[in-house]
Amino acid sequence: MIHRLTDGGEAVSEVFLLSESQMERIEPFFPLAHGIPRVNDRRVLSGIVYVIRNGLQWKDAPKAYGPHKTLY
Repeated sequence: MIHRLTDGGEAVSEVFLLSESQMERIEPFFPLAHGIPRVNDRRVLSGIVYVIRNGLQWKDAPKAYGPHKTLY
């Protein structure tokens, strides 16, 4: 699913995000948080899928997915 991210009404970029139903299916496999707040799992997993699908290096992932070191 492609979403258009906005920054105060102006479109920033179009990024791939996993759907809510896809996230519900894989959520039972996520590790439990142990005192440290978890990052946005949907954003991180979508970034990983985006990089792999497009044959990119981790450092070339769009900033919308967060730091590239979080993705790998």
